[in-house]
Amino acid sequence: MNVSVVIPVYNSGPILPDLVARLGPVLEAHYGAYELVFVNDGSRDDSWDVIQGLVRGSSWIRGVNLMRNYGQHNALLCGIRLARHEVVVTMDDDLQHPPEEIPKLTARLEEGFDVVYGPPLRQQHGLLRDMASFITKASIQATINVETARMVSAFRAFRTQVRNAFADYKGSFVSLDVLLTWGSTRFSAVPVRHDPRSQGESNYTLWKLVTHAANMITGFSPVPLQIASVLGFLFTLFGLVILIYVVANYLVHGGSVPGFSFLACIIAIFSGVQLLMLGVFGEYLARVHFRTMDRPSSSIREIIGPEGP
Repeated sequence: MNVSVVIPVYNSGPILPDLVARLGPVLEAHYGAYELVFVNDGSRDDSWDVIQGLVRGSSWIRGVNLMRNYGQHNALLCGIRLARHEVVVTMDDDLQHPPEEIPKLTARLEEGFDVVYGPPLRQQHGLLRDMASFITKASIQATINVETARMVSAFRAFRTQVRNAFADYKGSFVSLDVLLTWGSTRFSAVPVRHDPRSQGESNYTLWKLVTHAANMITGFSPVPLQIASVLGFLFTLFGLVILIYVVANYLVHGGSVPGFSFLACIIAIFSGVQLLMLGVFGEYLARVHFRTMDRPSSSIREIIGPEGP
């Protein structure tokens, strides 16, 4: 089996030499041919300088420098499109994904699966981060309707041919997990060890996770529109019940329903729901607008490393 490891890099310069030192022996021991593709996603530290040094000292590492920061999934998509071997492995740049666990993922591929995730045996994050991760995975499950959606992880392995399904995708909003479902339904997961970040702090904040979940579910799924339709029907039914109550009260008691507060609450509820639904429709219109602009998912400034297949 030949493997391409794709790693997006953002402000992790000091960690990269240790990452390469651990990754190299694993790839050499288990795979016939291999490569490492670092994608520098607009880092503000010396990450690109470190990558250049690592490329100069090795024949199996390539470096890709993006024009600016595009986001983790956009950087991953760029690296995946440059991968040259039959299997792609994606992992974080902070050594939370141990390189020694990669063979477990690729071994499961040999059982007939096309995509294998490596979820952690035990979560390493705090309560808020775990909640955000839960929301993201729930959004993925609502979007792709795959049984293993709750097991998704940035530590994944998949057959490179799966990328053919999204070879022409040009949107600026990218969710790699959704794109993978365009090419296959043969998903699996193998719980693996995840380590604490070796240096610094995670670049994936609570807000970024929530934003990614929102972008994903509005960019790749009609679920919010379906929810809007259901809410519209329910509140229309609620309004009809209120109308029947008012008319019945008038016919029986000969007067209107007293209480300005009651009326104000009803108006506020209906107005709030209308504004919420307008916001949902606006998000979809924004996606259509950006798609018509044909914005690329990323733009490459420079590629360094060995050439050829």
